Amino acid sequence: MDQITLSPRHLHAFTEVGFQVAGRSGVSGAMRALREIVALEAYEFVAYDPATGRHRSLVSDGYARVDGDAAEEYVRLDPYRRAMDTRTPLVMGAPGTERYFRRHLEPYGWRAGLTTPLFLAEGRYTGLLHLNARDPSAFLGQAGTLISAVSPTLAHVTDLSRCVIDPVGLPPGFQAVAFDRVGTRRDVADTPSSETVAAEPAMAELAREFIDSRELNRRGLWQDGTGRWHEVRLLRAGVGPHGALQGAVIAERPCSLPYELTAREVDVITHVALGDSNPQIAAALVLSIRTVTTHLEHIFAKLGCESRTRLTTKALAEGLCRLLI
Repeated sequence: MDQITLSPRHLHAFTEVGFQVAGRSGVSGAMRALREIVALEAYEFVAYDPATGRHRSLVSDGYARVDGDAAEEYVRLDPYRRAMDTRTPLVMGAPGTERYFRRHLEPYGWRAGLTTPLFLAEGRYTGLLHLNARDPSAFLGQAGTLISAVSPTLAHVTDLSRCVIDPVGLPPGFQAVAFDRVGTRRDVADTPSSETVAAEPAMAELAREFIDSRELNRRGLWQDGTGRWHEVRLLRAGVGPHGALQGAVIAERPCSLPYELTAREVDVITHVALGDSNPQIAAALVLSIRTVTTHLEHIFAKLGCESRTRLTTKALAEGLCRLLI
C-alpha cells in the first residue's frame, strides 16, 4: 500500500467509519464519514455469498437504478480479477472495463468511478464497493489509497457468511453451524465451526423443522455415526444479508451421558417426554413392557424423579432427550 499522510480529518473519518460499521447508523453512517475525505456521490456494496458462489447488489445509494445482472458481469472482467489479486482499487475506464461503464454508468451521468475489492483483515474476500461521481477528477490523488486503507473495515458490510445470533445464546465450548430454510449452511460469528454437524446431511432438515416450529430453542443429546455423544442446542437466528432470513443455529459439544444414563435409558426418557405409555415405548424400542418398567425405575432413581411429569419437565429443561434426526 502507498504511504499516506493522515491529517486529523482523515483519522477522524477512519475512526468514524469503523464506529458506524460496528453499529449505530451502519452503512449510511459509514459512507457519510467516508464522504468527508473522498468526493463520492454514489456507492454500491456488492456482496459475495460463499454459500452460492455468486455476487449481488446489497446496499446502494445515489443511483437512479442498479442493474440486476451488473454484479456478476463486473466480477468476470479480467481487470477486476487482477485487482482482486493485487487488492487495489480499479478506476473507471481502465482497459477492459470500458464496455461495462458505457452500459451501466455513463448513461446516468457518472464520469468518475472507483471499485475496490473488499477483504477482511483475516484475508477473506466478501465482495466489492463501487464509488461514483460526476466530477472526472473526484478520485484522483490519494483517493484510491485511502479507500484501500479503510476497505478491511468496510468489508464487514458485505460479509454474508456469518449469521446473527444473540451473543449470550451459546455457552463456551460449543461449535456451531447455521442453516436457512433451504439448507444453505453458514458460519456463526465468533464461534468455531462444527465439522461434525456439517458432515451430517440430516442436520439441514432438522434445522428446517426447527425453523418452522414455534420453539425459540431446543436442547438434546445426539449420537453421531461413530457412537460419540454430543450435547446439542438449537437456537433461532437471522442469516444472510443483515440477518434478514429466518435461520437456525445447531451447536454441539462432545459429552458423556449425564447422570450415568445408558443409551437405552435416554431412548426411554425421550419417549416418556413424547407422552408415550409403557406399551407404546415397548413397541417402539422392541422391548418387553417389563424391561421398560425396569428402565424407568432406574431412570427415576438416577434423576431423583417420582413421576413421569417431573421426569418430562427435567428432561426437556436439561436436554436429556435424544434428538430425533
